Amino acid sequence: MARRLGLPFVDSDHVIEQRLGCSIREFFAREGEDSFRDVEQLVLDELTQNPQGVIATGGGAVLREANRRHLHGRGQVVYLRSTPEDVFRRVRHDNARPLLQVNNPLERLRSLYEARDPLYRETAHFVIETGRPSVATLVNMIVMQLELAGHWPPKAAKPEGTPPAAQA
Repeated sequence: MARRLGLPFVDSDHVIEQRLGCSIREFFAREGEDSFRDVEQLVLDELTQNPQGVIATGGGAVLREANRRHLHGRGQVVYLRSTPEDVFRRVRHDNARPLLQVNNPLERLRSLYEARDPLYRETAHFVIETGRPSVATLVNMIVMQLELAGHWPPKAAKPEGTPPAAQA
């Protein structure tokens, strides 16, 4: 998405891991989810202060009301909606996801989806049903939604020294 739009890309989880000096999984195991969510909230607040690109968040970012408010109020949020089964198919071999290190990860994904889907919808300006299209198709769908809503391309700023428009 960022490459297509010619914008910088930031993954909030990578920023968090840089701050922590360890993986999210290690921090989760040592300090717990609440401590992780505190760090996540600080990072998201900083990243959304002056968003200049595409920000990817972790799946639980919407759990805190402050995150939902900052994300929704400071940028255009796209919820890439996937069924728990689709997510499971994509992440079933990923051992870095602390919340999925359980006996039945698919059941956990269903539970997380049930709790989080309303929060994602509350936060999002756009909901894109992912299904199984290619990345290029998803990017095209997002760009089309941004264009239709008038958010892309960005409105050109007036050159310095240009007088304000006359008021009626």
